[in-house]
Amino acid sequence: MAMARSAKPGWIESANDMFGGADIVIVTHYKGLSVKEMSDLRSKVRAAGAGFKVTKNRLAKLALKDTQYEGLSDMFTGPTAVAFSSDPVTAAKVIAEFAKGNEKLVMLGGAFGEHTLDEAGIKQLATLPSLDELRGKIVALLNTPATRIAGVLQAPAGQLARVFGAYAATGE
Repeated sequence: MAMARSAKPGWIESANDMFGGADIVIVTHYKGLSVKEMSDLRSKVRAAGAGFKVTKNRLAKLALKDTQYEGLSDMFTGPTAVAFSSDPVTAAKVIAEFAKGNEKLVMLGGAFGEHTLDEAGIKQLATLPSLDELRGKIVALLNTPATRIAGVLQAPAGQLARVFGAYAATGE
């Protein structure tokens, strides 16, 4: 379906903002994916807090100008879509997991800030814990000592109460 000429500048501006605000961009080919598979992929990406957008290659190359991802222009050939996220691990995890189960989605490469990634780099990034997982681990680490301290502080009081209770029971 062709895009109206009047809509193209808006699409370029929107895509430029998307590229400018993303910490990671992953370029994929989606040839052969059914509408159901694309919908499934989009919902998984969205649920993870990332985005997935089918691109018009010529317009995407224009949108990449003056962004840190301008070097990705050569990847925009064929049926191209991009995954993007402010959490560098989230988009990589979802795309790598989906591509593992569906050979029709091909990861061409991408970039994490100024660093260009190939497929192996994206897969390696996907094995790292996400920012939310790291935050959870840090909170758990911070809470563990506090829980132990509270337990230690409560134990002597409980022991004293039992001693006084035993002493009172003897009637002395």
